[in-house]
Amino acid sequence: MSFSVRQINLLIFIACTAMMLAAAYMEHVMKMVPCSLCITQRGFVVLTGLLALIAAIHNPANGGRRAYALAGVVSALLGACFAGRQLWLQSLPADQVPACGPGLAYMFEVFPFMDALKLLLQGDGNCAHVDKILGLSLAAWTLMAFIALAGVNLYQALRRVRTQWA
Repeated sequence: MSFSVRQINLLIFIACTAMMLAAAYMEHVMKMVPCSLCITQRGFVVLTGLLALIAAIHNPANGGRRAYALAGVVSALLGACFAGRQLWLQSLPADQVPACGPGLAYMFEVFPFMDALKLLLQGDGNCAHVDKILGLSLAAWTLMAFIALAGVNLYQALRRVRTQWA
């Protein structure tokens, strides 16, 4: 069974939507407070999903298909970098974990925008906290999801698609 380019883009969008719904459930029902790196990763999940949705709606020819897919690869790999950074922070011995920073709202309210953004992207001691599901940290699950999203987008960019003329 072969999926069309549009169907795969919709599947990417659905996967990203499911990830965001799971994150919302964990935050609001399970009362897990997201750290700055978690929020950054959510941004890349949303970006990757939106790129796929736009590509599905637009349904461009080969050049556009590749451009959307490569943008999706970049978005997913950037998200994977932040998930990897969080895994690294989580692996540090307790005495090497950076100090916890202020809350996100406070950072953007008090600090200049670029300083707040830098702090958001670096992560802090809050990001070293490990929440596990099925034996793996959420950062590990997110890293695997980003790798899968990058792989599917790369497949979309490299696959040969026959065009059918009506």
